[in-house]
Amino acid sequence: MNIEANKIAGAVLSTLLVVMGLQMVAGIAFAPHKPAVPGYDLPSAEATAAGGPAPAAAEDPPIVERIAKADPAKGEKATAACKACHTFEKGGPNKVGPHLYDVYGRNEGSVEGFGYSAAMKGRTDKNWEADGLDHFLKNPKAYVPGTAMSFAGISNPQTRADVIAYLNTLSDSPKPLPKP
Repeated sequence: MNIEANKIAGAVLSTLLVVMGLQMVAGIAFAPHKPAVPGYDLPSAEATAAGGPAPAAAEDPPIVERIAKADPAKGEKATAACKACHTFEKGGPNKVGPHLYDVYGRNEGSVEGFGYSAAMKGRTDKNWEADGLDHFLKNPKAYVPGTAMSFAGISNPQTRADVIAYLNTLSDSPKPLPKP
């Protein structure tokens, strides 16, 4: 037999031996930690570590109080993310969402030429007023179950009031906002 063939076979076998040895050493040094129960721990409404019940979520102040302190300039800045799906100028086109010019006081689901979800089409008897806009901006899917809007919502109550005040300015004749 040719000695060159033996050298090649020896090199291949010794390389495989080194790779297998490294794999075993790495498996020992970097052994993965397996949890006792697979999955993630989710928060629950059970008692907290201190022994008392979990604190209840604080209620938002009434919208009329927040509207009284609202700043439309801050609301305009807060709508930056909305511009990906909506237009705000007069005569603006519909995008993924309907245009929002003159939205305050307009019937919900009533923009001509926009393809609303079935859930929103059934709401043309309601107007976009401060309270409804506040609830919709907080959690669109809770306010209109089945809506196609994939926005998670605005958690800060004062930011929502600022956005509502800004949306009201987007009109040839802004409507009066509620007073406390």
